[in-house]
Amino acid sequence: MKKAFFLGCFVALCFSAFGQNFSNLWEAHFSYNKIVGVRAGDSKIYAASENVLFVYDTQTNETFNITTVDGLSGEFISAIEYSEEFRLLIIGYTNGLIEIYSEANGTILPVVDILERETISPGLKTINHFNEHEGLMYIATGFGIVVYNLESLEFGDTYFIGLGASQVAVEQTAVLNGFIYAACRDNAAIKFADLSNPNLIDFAQWQTISSGNFITMDVVNNRLYTTRSNNTFNEIVNNTLQLRFSFPSVPRDTKAAGEILVVTINNTILLLDGNGVVTSSFGVNPDFQTTYNSAVVFSEFLYIGTENLGLLKIQLSDFNNIQAILPNGPLRNDPFKINAFSGQVWVTYGDHTAFYNPFPLRSRGLNYRIDDTWNSIPFEGLQNARNLTYIAANPFNNRQVFISAFQDGLLELNNFESTVLFNQTNSGLESLIDPNAPNFVSIRVNGLSFDRTGKLWSITSLVERPLKSYDPATGNWQSYSFAQLIENPITGENGFGDLVVDNNGTKWIGSKRNGLIAYNENVSGTPILKIDSQSQNMPNISVEAIALDNRNQLWIGTVNGLRVLFNTANIFNTPNPSVNSIIIDERGVPRELLLDELITDIKVDGSNNKWVGTLSSGVFYFSQDGQQTIFHFTRDNSPLPSNQINDIAVDDVNGVVYFATSRGLVAFTSGSSAPEETLGEAFVYPNPVRPEYDILGDNNLNDINRGVKIKGLTENVNIKITDVEGNLVAEAQSRRNLRNSRAGFNMAIDGGIAIWNGRNLANNIVASGVYLILITDLDSFETKVLKLLIIRGK
Repeated sequence: MKKAFFLGCFVALCFSAFGQNFSNLWEAHFSYNKIVGVRAGDSKIYAASENVLFVYDTQTNETFNITTVDGLSGEFISAIEYSEEFRLLIIGYTNGLIEIYSEANGTILPVVDILERETISPGLKTINHFNEHEGLMYIATGFGIVVYNLESLEFGDTYFIGLGASQVAVEQTAVLNGFIYAACRDNAAIKFADLSNPNLIDFAQWQTISSGNFITMDVVNNRLYTTRSNNTFNEIVNNTLQLRFSFPSVPRDTKAAGEILVVTINNTILLLDGNGVVTSSFGVNPDFQTTYNSAVVFSEFLYIGTENLGLLKIQLSDFNNIQAILPNGPLRNDPFKINAFSGQVWVTYGDHTAFYNPFPLRSRGLNYRIDDTWNSIPFEGLQNARNLTYIAANPFNNRQVFISAFQDGLLELNNFESTVLFNQTNSGLESLIDPNAPNFVSIRVNGLSFDRTGKLWSITSLVERPLKSYDPATGNWQSYSFAQLIENPITGENGFGDLVVDNNGTKWIGSKRNGLIAYNENVSGTPILKIDSQSQNMPNISVEAIALDNRNQLWIGTVNGLRVLFNTANIFNTPNPSVNSIIIDERGVPRELLLDELITDIKVDGSNNKWVGTLSSGVFYFSQDGQQTIFHFTRDNSPLPSNQINDIAVDDVNGVVYFATSRGLVAFTSGSSAPEETLGEAFVYPNPVRPEYDILGDNNLNDINRGVKIKGLTENVNIKITDVEGNLVAEAQSRRNLRNSRAGFNMAIDGGIAIWNGRNLANNIVASGVYLILITDLDSFETKVLKLLIIRGK
């Protein structure tokens, strides 16, 4: 008993030391449509998506998710297994990482030994299979077999079982009658050895059966079965192969369940008995058209992980009784563009290369989230528009959404249904013209933006008049030529990306080969110019992201860094206009902000702070002027599943920021909000502050879940908090007491919200009582007084 208690404590310490949980401020929005692995244990079904999991409780019919917010790495999952003895879910990844999820306490332990082993090539570290036997997990990898002790959570020996102790890829292992058998690739055939042999690290202790490549190894009813890469299914009897039959294609997965062997093939699940005889098969049901990736049998049901329908639950006694089990989420885990507005979040899954090549074309649906529920519109419901990219909502009708199709034109949706696809036949849009293929049609619409009057502006690549305006109210289209800058639209430019319209009606466009382009049809003289040279302080001609902040300043992201154009209003009156880099003081040394970073997106929040996404360094959150880095999120310190940020969206109503990465979508509650026009709706919460809330005294004002919040503020205010006798308790002022400041303020203001940690001028937590909050707008002199009740515990 003492030993068990000690080991239990040791395991708990391991998990508590390494597990990270970010659920306080982060949300996960992953897709569970594609299931790559399924395993069963303790009345639960564990379904692995590409880089996250969900768990289905067969007794309650409930599901819960395990994601990067809970501490998963976000890497691509290649194998899973569940140990009922130790109540541990073992997760293996393509890069060699292993993570162990504890069913007992919900924590996650990363195991990095294989991942960090320098003597193994990265391409060989993939975890192929787990096989548990007598408290040890035999891990089949691309280089051999690794032994892991599930009781002590420690690695044992590594077996290099190729000729001369060389590395060979082991697909699966199985144990029968004290011998371990390994199905190998690299023409290493089947290797087997006596587990009682203390010297299994010596390759000479391993014997060989047959020749060629083998991909499965399973024990069913004390009989050993294996599959060759040529699809033949064999039994191993007295260490020789006996052919049983051939599968129609290579199995994707096999799993022994009692006296049943479950074999997953692309479109069929085969159930074999202990004699290796197929007793039943389950093909593709017409109502559930999909491909199968993995399957298990548990109790009276067959559970299948599919390519695009999540988990299917089929009653073994009635194959027509099928239930789809799928947690709510987006369609895919590779979002390309995202937009958040009016309580809605929209996601597209189109794509193009860095040089704006749309091929191969993506025929994919899209997602929108409303009332905390993800909804999908399939490709067939979107006029068959391919390569969907940018999203823009009509500012005067948020139920009207436009989505660019970087091949087929511009898609209009009303009330969440597609109504028209604008193309070269029914609008002012144009297809590129290929002299060698006159019938080829490609309408590469990308960046979208509404102006103040409600006109939609779009940019089309490889045409002479790329800039288009469309008025949804009148149906009128206008086209504008770039011929003064780009003589040949096919050879002079690869494509255009972001498009924004500033307060002066100037359209700003990011391009691949012509830098930053400005166009204003209302100016006298030449309506178009570009900023693309080193003399204009542009670090590169390829502009990947642009964003206007709340002061009409333009932030520009290139493949080699960040720039700002401060004077957008006079751009057409400035000879040879130039942009500015942001120079910050780093420990007394001046340095350019984001020097040489490839910037993928820039978004401005309600506080006028800047979110900047990068290709490989995660996402940054900067103060209004870029002088302070508030956050820098990467895979290592946050739930980001990837450091490649494809797009960012900010919901100014609730301060939630969405990050579309190359491996999925996550959201962060920043707490920022846009200022209001007046103080009329200002309020304080929670009110009263009860002792069980435990929100006072925290010095981290960036945690929106802590402290007292004052919301509904105007842009420039002063806030004083006093007790009922008029004694000053705390004070803050916009643009001075910033939430991200390192000055250690007890109250800070960020856009339309202020946060107070409950400490007074002496830095002590205030006593119970009634407090007055006096808010003054420093521009309009409007005032408002709020009352706050604080109840402290004994």
